[in-house]
Order: sequence, then C-alpha cells, then structure tokens
Amino acid sequence: MPDLTLDDDRATGAWVAPLVSTLLTLPACLAAWFFGGFSAMACDACDGTQADRFDSSFAVAFPMLLGGLGIALLLAAASWALPWERRNTARRLGLALAAPALVPVVYVVFAALVEWP
Repeated sequence: MPDLTLDDDRATGAWVAPLVSTLLTLPACLAAWFFGGFSAMACDACDGTQADRFDSSFAVAFPMLLGGLGIALLLAAASWALPWERRNTARRLGLALAAPALVPVVYVVFAALVEWP
C-alpha cells in the first residue's frame, strides 16, 4: 500500500490563492453588477420597437449576468472550503483562478446578449 502521509499533510501557504482570488473576484463582481444594472438606462430615450427589443433582451441578459456572478462567487468560496491538504492544492488553485477569470467572460456575454440602441 502506498504511503499517503505526504498528500495528507497541511499545505503551507494554502490561503494565498483563495485570498488573492477573493480580493480580485469581489470587486470585479460588484463592478460588473453596477455597470450591468445601470446599463438598463441605456435605452431611456428609446421608443417603439427599439425599446421593446432592448427591454426583452435585457430581461434575459441581466439574470444571466447575476447567475454568472453568483457562480464566480461560489468558485471563490469553494477555493476556501477545500481541505487545506497538499492533495487539494491543484484544485484550490484552479478554483481560485477560475473565479476572477469568469467575471469578465460573464460580462462580455451579457453585453453581447443585450440589443443596444
């Protein structure tokens, strides 16, 4: 039977990747939520079919934005929640990197779904 004691040892510095991820993800999510929310006013002066197209596309895109930002926050939380053992170092780093990287991707998808005036 292989010796697994090295994999079960506590990883030193395991808190660094989740901390950096949290410090990047939280402000990025807040900024994306802020700009996404205020973009609803982009078509205040629109009328008729242009306003209808904008409103219907925004009604689909904004919940998608919120869901994507929620997933990014869950990824950051999951990087903290993994046991701080050496065998989880790669998973923790992957989750920590995926969280802030997901935010601009979600915002670009949001901006692409909205039919801007």
